[in-house]
Amino acid sequence: MKNTGWLLGLIVIIFAIIFWPKTSNNTITTTTTSGVEVTGLKKYSFPGILPKEKIEGKTAIIATEKGIIRIELFASEAPKTVSNFIYLAQNGFYNGLTFHRVEPGFVIQGGDPKGNGTGDPGYKFEDEKVVRDYDAGIVAMANSGPNTNGSQFFIMFEDNKALPKQYTIFGKVLSGMEVVRAIKISDKMQTITIE
Repeated sequence: MKNTGWLLGLIVIIFAIIFWPKTSNNTITTTTTSGVEVTGLKKYSFPGILPKEKIEGKTAIIATEKGIIRIELFASEAPKTVSNFIYLAQNGFYNGLTFHRVEPGFVIQGGDPKGNGTGDPGYKFEDEKVVRDYDAGIVAMANSGPNTNGSQFFIMFEDNKALPKQYTIFGKVLSGMEVVRAIKISDKMQTITIE
């Protein structure tokens, strides 16, 4: 009798592992009233500008398959963009996403939940004034035109004075440029944490 209870418990655990709904951080699974299961991207809402104590003096730590990239965030220059980045990072949005664009001598780009350069968190927000040059290690928002910022960002490999100042700069790599240079297309951001 004791063996039967143990065996039944083992069977329940196996079924739970096999049939439990599997979702990533950026997907949600819902069941409609007709019993149809629908999976889609998790929805996020733009946070607006967070309180100063939540954005000033912060550093982002991107853990990748190749190592750690530490980024100083420029809250005083781009409070809206830094607020957005911190919000998404703290909600696990970037965890597991890839760098879908790598152009040696120019940039690496990531933060797209679709992994092809067309994805966003479900909203767009306005550009902020660019007061710096696009130097090596600069982190800026990728966009598809004015006021179309979302979640995608890029990191500059080298100084580029020719790039038009239409991509909001919100940080700079403090350490890990060797990691930036080692990134290949489809390498993952394991996590982004904020300190």
